[in-house]
Amino acid sequence: MTKLSAEQARTRERVETMIRIVAPALNLVLAAGERLSRIVEPDDPEYYPARAGSSEGDSPPVDPSALRSHRE
Repeated sequence: MTKLSAEQARTRERVETMIRIVAPALNLVLAAGERLSRIVEPDDPEYYPARAGSSEGDSPPVDPSALRSHRE
């Protein structure tokens, strides 16, 4: 990585400072939005939690016979 110029370092520091200042307010907005969504629709029938795959990031293998019996 190349070394930042003095101006770039100052700009980076300003941006990081702004993020640190605004982060608590953004966290409150996210928390309020989550609460509101739970109040409006407490049970989401279409919600499917994310599944952890294998270490390569692929989906776990599926047994083809299980698919055939499910389709019939």
